[in-house]
Amino acid sequence: MATPIDMALSKYLLCKQAKYNEAMKGAAMTQSNVELIKEFYAAFARGDGDAALAALTEDVFWLEAENYPYADRNPYIGPQAVAEGVLARVPADWDEFVVVVEDVAPLGKDRVFSSGRYRGVFRRTGKRIDAQMAHVWTLREGRIAGFQQYADTLQVVEATRSGD
Repeated sequence: MATPIDMALSKYLLCKQAKYNEAMKGAAMTQSNVELIKEFYAAFARGDGDAALAALTEDVFWLEAENYPYADRNPYIGPQAVAEGVLARVPADWDEFVVVVEDVAPLGKDRVFSSGRYRGVFRRTGKRIDAQMAHVWTLREGRIAGFQQYADTLQVVEATRSGD
């Protein structure tokens, strides 16, 4: 027959195991979120808009940085708005445009932070950028539900201006 100490120890160990299991589940979830964001960047880099858009929820809430050229239609709600307002405009406006991702890290269970650089040449002016950027992604049920861009908007806006 179990003593009160045995019962208390058993309850304690079960509680610890449940917390450990939850932590491992959360770690796996945050790692899969990081992988999803890396896959989104890879799809964008290879020009696979369908794969990039498939990663977005139907109600994705997308915000370009204030004063960034594509913030003119903020907020973008839904994959179609993101496709037309951002993803289609970038290759139309820029030559050699790349997102150089330097870091991707989880921010809790449902957010991912990424940082790096935007590089490219604005077509109308021929001006080159090498601009710092950071993104905060919100994920829901294995898909991208939110995006917030932070960027060196001054450098980008100066590249878009003619005659400077």
